Amino acid sequence: MPGPSHGAHGPNRRGFLYTALAGMGVLALPDTGLAAVDGTPEIAGTEAWGARPPSAAIETLGHAPRRIVIHHTATPNSTDYSRQHAFRLARSIQDHHMDTNGWIDTGQHFTLSRGGHVTEGRHHSLSALGRSRHVVGAHAFGQNRLALGIENEGTYDTVEPRREQYTRLVELCVLLCGEYGIGAHEIHGHRDFNATGCPGDRLHALLPRLRRDVAAEIGGDPTGLSWPLVRPDDTGERVRTVQYLMNEHGASLSTDGVYGPATESAVREFQRAVGAIVDGLAGHQTWNQAIRRRRDGDSGSAVRAVQHRLSITVDGLFGPDTTTAVRRFQSERGLVVDGIVGSRTWEALAG
Repeated sequence: MPGPSHGAHGPNRRGFLYTALAGMGVLALPDTGLAAVDGTPEIAGTEAWGARPPSAAIETLGHAPRRIVIHHTATPNSTDYSRQHAFRLARSIQDHHMDTNGWIDTGQHFTLSRGGHVTEGRHHSLSALGRSRHVVGAHAFGQNRLALGIENEGTYDTVEPRREQYTRLVELCVLLCGEYGIGAHEIHGHRDFNATGCPGDRLHALLPRLRRDVAAEIGGDPTGLSWPLVRPDDTGERVRTVQYLMNEHGASLSTDGVYGPATESAVREFQRAVGAIVDGLAGHQTWNQAIRRRRDGDSGSAVRAVQHRLSITVDGLFGPDTTTAVRRFQSERGLVVDGIVGSRTWEALAG
């Protein structure tokens, strides 16, 4: 059965059209979905495709998602491109996730068929659009409270998605990024976080193009995140940053900047906990999973990592002095100057 193998980022023109449609009541009926306007994809809601009710309450967080994770269903590359097939696909995925995986509902937020039809996956994902809310999914271990999941029907290890499917994927990502203020650089593949081949070699290789195509609509830097590889016997500030981040996730390391056995053990434990490749090396998956958005009012070990890298008082409290230092650092590095330590700022701090 199908299932996961596993500058300005404000609303754009399409986002405003979406918001206007919502305001006119287009989304009032769950089975109506979103009408296609000016390149905005039609999204069929859960009632439209005959979804079962979730088996428990769906958790919705009071903040917007931070990124998008791209998946493939690892199912046959169907030649049935009809809307009816897309609905059958949505039902079979939900059945698999609930009956086989034991989840409360479909895991991902949206599903894109090979015919280019978009369906809502987890209940309430569609109604959350246009609001600072995130429906907690079950599609990427360690990221379900942070990321939207898009399933692409098919298997893309040796072939690419159909042109119609790719075009709709761009449109869907433009919509989601515009509504939630997600930068194009925050479009990732499932394998960027977890030990999996998803979304397939060929689809994963398309992600740089996808980020560029989305950025052409919403603006911003489409370059994907690039993390250093930090390994046993390394020393220095990168190691210290890794140690602070491991402590943020429950370790009790001495932040001495030496990648010794204790640090390697903590990294391995963290990798197991988030479903990453367990190799004891702090690489792409480990950084992606470990960083957390930090801003004024936050506290903890990740804040200490920021303060240490900026050579300011290390007290773990993100206050005015830390905000000023972050803004100065962002200005010097040519980043968006907002005083918030998001993924781009973490990337620069780790470099």
